[in-house]
Amino acid sequence: MRVISGLWRWRHNPLCRPTDLAEGRLALVALLLVLVAAPLVGALAGDVTEDALQRSVREQHKARHQVRATVVRILEPARPDIAPEGSSGQALRTRVMARWTAPDGTGHQRPVLVRLKDPRPGGHFPLWTDGGGRTTARPLDTATATTHAVLAGFGAALLTAALIEGARRLTVRRMVRHRYAALDRAWDKAGPDWGRTGTGN
Repeated sequence: MRVISGLWRWRHNPLCRPTDLAEGRLALVALLLVLVAAPLVGALAGDVTEDALQRSVREQHKARHQVRATVVRILEPARPDIAPEGSSGQALRTRVMARWTAPDGTGHQRPVLVRLKDPRPGGHFPLWTDGGGRTTARPLDTATATTHAVLAGFGAALLTAALIEGARRLTVRRMVRHRYAALDRAWDKAGPDWGRTGTGN
């Protein structure tokens, strides 16, 4: 609104230079682009990301299966590890030998990291595997995919606004340099005696 009111005030002012009006119009165009183009780009980026992530969610849920694994024994030495997906980032995981049956009916037994309070032989825990029984990460859920898409859209909108503002600043800088160059030429044309009494007599 300041840009609009400034343009309205300056448009008939005799002290207003053409470059002042050009800078004001440029600021107005940049503001309109930030208000219109940035949200549009953000919405499009969010939609594209949402589609891609939801497709990935469906594919992962088709390819990954949760099976019931049994602890055979705790591997020595029991090596605790930090699980990055833990709520506090400090959830401990223990390395155990586990046994499970894959979705295709084959049996598997190999070391895995589990997050159990008291891992004991014979204890059961859920494990994600592919169709052949190989361990895999938990599939992405719909809510997490939507959150990632919203963040991607928000980031795209911010990046668009930053690019528009950066382009405006670069253009204004070039206009100011051009204005200073014009002033230098005018000063050189006026000569070193400009303003002295009796100059030009």
